[in-house]
Amino acid sequence: MTTIDGEVEAGFEPVREAFEANFSKHGDIGAAVCLYQHGRPVVDLWGGVADPKTGRPWSRDTLQLVYSATKGATATAAHMLAQRGMLDLDAPVAKYWPEFAANGKADIPVRWLLSHQAGLIALDQPVPLHEALAWHPMAAALAAQRPLWTPGTAHGYHGRTWGWLVGEVIRRVSSRTPGRFFADEIATPLGLDFFIGLPTEERNRVSRMVYQRPDVDLTTVPAESIPEELRELVAAWRDPNSFSNRAYAVTDPAEIDFDSSEVQTAELPASNGIGTAHGLARMYAALIGEVDGVRLLTPKTLEAATKEQASGKDQVMLIPSRFSSGYMLPTETNPMTSTSAFGHTGRGGSLGFADPEHGITFGYAMNHIIGGSTDVRATSLVDAVRRSLA
Repeated sequence: MTTIDGEVEAGFEPVREAFEANFSKHGDIGAAVCLYQHGRPVVDLWGGVADPKTGRPWSRDTLQLVYSATKGATATAAHMLAQRGMLDLDAPVAKYWPEFAANGKADIPVRWLLSHQAGLIALDQPVPLHEALAWHPMAAALAAQRPLWTPGTAHGYHGRTWGWLVGEVIRRVSSRTPGRFFADEIATPLGLDFFIGLPTEERNRVSRMVYQRPDVDLTTVPAESIPEELRELVAAWRDPNSFSNRAYAVTDPAEIDFDSSEVQTAELPASNGIGTAHGLARMYAALIGEVDGVRLLTPKTLEAATKEQASGKDQVMLIPSRFSSGYMLPTETNPMTSTSAFGHTGRGGSLGFADPEHGITFGYAMNHIIGGSTDVRATSLVDAVRRSLA
């Protein structure tokens, strides 16, 4: 039986029960969950194994890669610059990044980068991975790239490119890399255990990823055997030229080893944030209120930052999605606790979000990536939070 450590305040016992069930029934190997309410932690739990190869247990300070949940942290940095008057989200990107104007992109506003409307999900020529990790070659390639749809007419999840696009704007405006800006202006004031670009000395705290392939590979199943509601998506997976595939093939090789030191210490502001569930929940708590004297965004800035900018069928994910200027908004497939919530999921189910209606914020991080559509771990935790609030 997995040992669970941490604290749960009275009334939030369903969250602990759901967290325990994630280990006993739903495949968690090592994980942590944290819930803040009105600026203070009310749930802070962790358990399992951080590194199955060595048996190292998950501890309070175990760090975990959270994939695209990183986007919420990077979006926060952009909105802090906007709040200071240094960045106008409705100004053309080219105002801050002149090279970006190439190939018909002179009028694309910063807001369309944040809300996945720029049509820059992929590159005509992928960038060698070692160059992408060095930052500038990828930024230059995106500045030269033509949009793959008319910007502003549709939205599609910029799974990988979003980090370099938004991150380069942050770098041009602040004269700091996005990871450095996040460390200086967000992580340090709040005492967050969260990094975009991991310091080498922190590597020994990072959990090791475990990947489980789905029981059935739908790309190998005869088309007539695939449920009708999945056929469009499976057809896209089978097509190497589809947006669904090209969006994750912007480097050469396309596959990235997120356990490697080269990747973890680089800055990939879309996908390689490494931290704790507590760090995620605490950051979101400082977005909707004050945490130990620190508030990141004013109510006015927060309202603008979380206003819906794009919704409907996603050109990459091929399902309905909703975005504000950088944050995901709730949908049937995106678990949060109210219609006022905002945040971001990550591959495998990692999740950070804030729910201003209930004054709560949430962080979940885990090292077992389960393929397919049967993963219920994040959803079960969010449902437990909802029951606790009822």
